[in-house]
Amino acid sequence: MKCDRCENALEADDKYSFYGRTLCEDCYITAMQRPVSCDPLSVSSARNTRRQLGQTGTSGLTALQKKIYEYVKEKEKVESAEFMKAFGLSQWEMETQFSVLRHCELLRGCKEGNKVYITTF
Repeated sequence: MKCDRCENALEADDKYSFYGRTLCEDCYITAMQRPVSCDPLSVSSARNTRRQLGQTGTSGLTALQKKIYEYVKEKEKVESAEFMKAFGLSQWEMETQFSVLRHCELLRGCKEGNKVYITTF
């Protein structure tokens, strides 16, 4: 048996059910504790923590988060599908990375007509 999300092999007693999907422990925890992009408390917390650590811009981000930020900055606006394709991310991975960058007030969502774009702050 494999995890429906990461496709790693599962032991019979090491599986979790989440909305009809069978997940390993890591994927289950990730699914249960997903960050929310538009969370004022998380934004405030990230802003205060970064200020205390003297972090500005992309300092303190992972290599992937820095690449994502630079990609969006270069393109000016990117649809989520293009974002996922460019970095080989699944929907949940894209949402997680975007949430972190949103909390740091580096990226934001912007709706134009019926499309939602990711842009810089």
